[in-house]
Amino acid sequence: MSDKLTTSIRRPLNRPPRLSDTVSREIEAWIGELGLVPGTQLPTEKLLCERFGVSRAVVREAISRLKAEGCVETRQGLGAFVAAVPGESSFRLVRESVPAEADVADTFELRAMVESGAAELAAQRRTPESLSRIAAALDEMDRALQRGEGGASADDAFHVAVAAASGNRQLERFLTYMGRQFSASRLPTWSEEGHRAGRAANAQAEHRRIFAAIKLGDALAAGEAARAHLGAAACRLGVVARHENRIESAFNRAGKHGETA
Repeated sequence: MSDKLTTSIRRPLNRPPRLSDTVSREIEAWIGELGLVPGTQLPTEKLLCERFGVSRAVVREAISRLKAEGCVETRQGLGAFVAAVPGESSFRLVRESVPAEADVADTFELRAMVESGAAELAAQRRTPESLSRIAAALDEMDRALQRGEGGASADDAFHVAVAAASGNRQLERFLTYMGRQFSASRLPTWSEEGHRAGRAANAQAEHRRIFAAIKLGDALAAGEAARAHLGAAACRLGVVARHENRIESAFNRAGKHGETA
């Protein structure tokens, strides 16, 4: 084991809401800063516990997180080692269990760029079958609205259906992945309180505008409707745009239209 790795752990960490997040990020930082080569063994659980002043459970959770992200690999009875290609075997949009506001804003910015492009392509390449798939998701959300029920899964299905209508399989795969990563963010919109506050109805009206533009074959309007929807969705979650670009204008338009936060 590298001596410079063990000596670089200087003091116990303060206790944030999730210690395992902090520990995993510190370990990942060492790997990069010290230039540890693949196969380098990491400090033992006991040493990490002592240096960070945390329990074995916290250290194990941190290592498990790094393993899931492809940064480390574990060997039965031997411990944890730097992975062959650290960090490249998997990817998550937001890495911390409680994401920072900046991370959420970045994710919305990414979604606005990707989903507006998907909507534009869908308007250009739509087929009767793809339009039927989008309409089916819309109908399911309409039923959820009428009954005051959760429509988050149908909301996910709508965005994936739009991506599928683009005719680009990689785009569909990516937005399917995005939906899984971001699905929880739709729950407040479709919750009981979300129905009472009008968030679900507002979101569905935005979905309808996207679909109408796609059905008409108006790529420009479809892209703008998708960007406006992402801006409104961000406002509903209290996310503030941080960059002066296309998503910021979408955030501003949503605010002017009086969307419920």
